[in-house]
Amino acid sequence: MSDNPSTIHGGEGAGSGFAWNDSAELHKCEDGGGLFHRFKVLRRGTVAEMIEFVMDLPEEKREDYAIQKAGDRTFKYAEIITLYRRSDFPKGDA
Repeated sequence: MSDNPSTIHGGEGAGSGFAWNDSAELHKCEDGGGLFHRFKVLRRGTVAEMIEFVMDLPEEKREDYAIQKAGDRTFKYAEIITLYRRSDFPKGDA
């Protein structure tokens, strides 16, 4: 579930912040999708938790992982590090 407000009933629309609390899954980059893709989930949590997890890995292992944001998109390492460096990233609050 997103922490952005809905526009149903005339709301203001999506907020300007990132949805750090959206559900996410951690995958190995080479898992390739396919029929059994959902069974290859290594870890589940919020986007912020998954980013913290990747950034806590040894630097040489970080590029091996990707984060799938629920119903949205996949973040590879270059995007993960950019999100981690954002001033609004909830470090330690995940």
